[in-house]
Amino acid sequence: MAKLRNFKIWRGDSDSGDLVNYQTEIDEGMVVLDAIHRIQVESAQDMAVRWNCKAGKCGSCSIEINGVPKLACMTRMNDYGEEETISCRPMKSFPVLKDLVTDVSWNYRQNQRIEPFKPRPREQDGNHRMMQEDVDRVQEFRKCIECYLCQNTCHVLRDHQKNDEFVGPRFMIRLASLEMHPLDTADRIPKIREEYGSGMCNITKCCTVVCPEHIEITDNGIIPLKERVVDRYYDPILWLKRKLFGKKDQSK
Repeated sequence: MAKLRNFKIWRGDSDSGDLVNYQTEIDEGMVVLDAIHRIQVESAQDMAVRWNCKAGKCGSCSIEINGVPKLACMTRMNDYGEEETISCRPMKSFPVLKDLVTDVSWNYRQNQRIEPFKPRPREQDGNHRMMQEDVDRVQEFRKCIECYLCQNTCHVLRDHQKNDEFVGPRFMIRLASLEMHPLDTADRIPKIREEYGSGMCNITKCCTVVCPEHIEITDNGIIPLKERVVDRYYDPILWLKRKLFGKKDQSK
């Protein structure tokens, strides 16, 4: 049986906006995105919301629901009390285009800054050989759907607006997938320290909490990269080795 539910949805653009009250009937099994679409049909045909697959795999419908960054298509209405008002806002870390849609193009520019995969030469028989445990380690990072919820919840970007100093957790994960790849030969550690801002992250794990793919962003990606930076620049034994022999640690 359908039940009438209350919503507050942010309406506006880059200049101004505010929460607007709506009501709509909710059927059993509906998700928040279903409710937003019903509100569009019934009373807000000009409301903008980004979505595509409605299956939690495209990452398009990222918004903030009751203050928590989530995918609207994967957030079930029965997660909230029947008397609870559902608040929907655009992601705070990015400029608003219209209503619930934000401009996430900054993220694409960060991706372009990262040196791409640079594999070592094939072996004499024309094949690459890798240990399965090394493959498994980077496979987790490939689950990322680029919803940018981790970018949105990262306090360095969200509250301190250090976009020019830190690429954010999504691209720390991309860097980890390259640095830990058993075939990759590029050395990105200097840029991870200087240009990409690994030191800005204080490992609160807020990015890991909101990841819809359950990637262990902090423990498996960011912390190992921080450790590699520390080994390269602050380990006294390696520092002495470089001074004496002029060598860098190129281990993956």
